[in-house]
Amino acid sequence: MLFDADGTTIDAFKAIGRAFAEHNMDLGDLERFQKRHNIFKYLGGLKEFPLNLKQQIGKQRRKKLIATMTRIYRTEASLFPGMAELLKALIARSDVRVGLVTRNITNSPETTLSALLARHDIDLRELDHWAHVQLGQSKTDAFKAARERFGINPARAFVCGDESKDYSSAIAAGMHPLIASYGFESFERLTERHEVPVEVIAQSPEELIARLMHALDLPVPESARAEKHERGL
Repeated sequence: MLFDADGTTIDAFKAIGRAFAEHNMDLGDLERFQKRHNIFKYLGGLKEFPLNLKQQIGKQRRKKLIATMTRIYRTEASLFPGMAELLKALIARSDVRVGLVTRNITNSPETTLSALLARHDIDLRELDHWAHVQLGQSKTDAFKAARERFGINPARAFVCGDESKDYSSAIAAGMHPLIASYGFESFERLTERHEVPVEVIAQSPEELIARLMHALDLPVPESARAEKHERGL
């Protein structure tokens, strides 16, 4: 079971928004953020674009922004509801391999995510697999490497992500995708623009957790079970 970090497991939008605010920038609301193309994701809409662009031009400004994001991730950012309990439950099982694959953009991402998880009483070293994928590198290769490392049957391998690239990379790696639409891409963008099947999309952390636990034939938490019932799934 591989998890993407930002937008799937971690409430990254809030963390990035706080960092931007400290530099007099604005991401806009989550709905507009989710609709933007990746190139413009962090530049805002027409209203925010001029100031955001100005503040992100130049190595020193970008360096300061990343330093702020690093501090906020390490001291304030949090996991989505239920994710800490989910990770702890999976880590405790000897029959499940748990990994984190991320493009997290902070200084020393491993140190950053170690600090964030530690605040949720999770030790990153207890995960079976960890990988930081650089910009420009293939997530498909990272997913495949994790699966092959443990000799996992592709039929029993899953990826939880929140972007269309997570979906396509999981398929290309021979793994089952479980995609969240509460992160970096909206339900509409995932389905209408990228044709991600509705059947593999969860619209809340609770729904994703319920689907995941059902896929592993494990007990579904009551909170997730209630969310699943409300959506008629």
